[in-house]
Amino acid sequence: MSELYLFLFEPFVEFSFMRRALMACFALALGSGPVGVLLLLRRMSLIGDAMAHAILPGAAMGFLLAGFSLVSMSVGGLIAGLGVALLSGLISRYTSLREDASFAAFYLISLALGVLLISTQGSNVDLMHVLFGTILAVDNQSLLLLASITTCTLVGLAIIYRPLVVECFDPSFLKAVGGSGARYHFMFLVFVVFNLVSGFQALGALMAVGLMMLPAAAARLWSHQLWSLFAISSLIAGFSGFTGLLISYHFNLPSGPSIILTAGGIYVLSLLFGKEGGLPRYLSFSHSPSRNKGIS
Repeated sequence: MSELYLFLFEPFVEFSFMRRALMACFALALGSGPVGVLLLLRRMSLIGDAMAHAILPGAAMGFLLAGFSLVSMSVGGLIAGLGVALLSGLISRYTSLREDASFAAFYLISLALGVLLISTQGSNVDLMHVLFGTILAVDNQSLLLLASITTCTLVGLAIIYRPLVVECFDPSFLKAVGGSGARYHFMFLVFVVFNLVSGFQALGALMAVGLMMLPAAAARLWSHQLWSLFAISSLIAGFSGFTGLLISYHFNLPSGPSIILTAGGIYVLSLLFGKEGGLPRYLSFSHSPSRNKGIS
């Protein structure tokens, strides 16, 4: 029992930076879980990844102006992310390009511009910190920001939950009853940007979306009810943060990649054993008598 305690809990009891990192992971999990599920159901998974990179130039400008300042990098990333979301929506409305195409274009431009800004004005260490995050360096101010973003996300999603879900599954019905699907779509993108900015502080630009999409994809293989998808996704994200931090501490590995790879491992296990779309369901379906008789 003592060895189990030393392995699982001693790092968080002994070191305050580990406790702050763990609380940051839990805050990210609570906000990113529902947002990731909605991105998945709206078939916007890759758009979420594109927006994660879209915040990079704004964060880079904040870094150039004030160094590793939480406030400046967050404000810059938020402005850049919302600007890309707005411009992509306008382009898809007034041109023949689809929204995913415009997001892809801005993703490439933003990533290149952000890396260029940091590389020309900073060091390789600065670039690595921005791209891959420094969750073990989260301070009390950063933790307060993450908690605030999570609170705003959960309250905001609760307020627009019904029209957002209707717009997700049946946008024509929402339009028929007088609802504005575009308005709720943009409000949802705002919450996506908020959570990507908070994830950026901990996991960096390249992996901020990882704790949002991998748990959501894994949860989808265990349940089909929306409320349970939210809960399972948040639980998987929180568990990935806890386990990834332990792995990074005991084996001297980078914390961010350890967290994301833990979430990736849970996703692979869900593919193999998930009851709502994983391998067991399709194996049993393919060997069922009705299947063999050609009944679909």
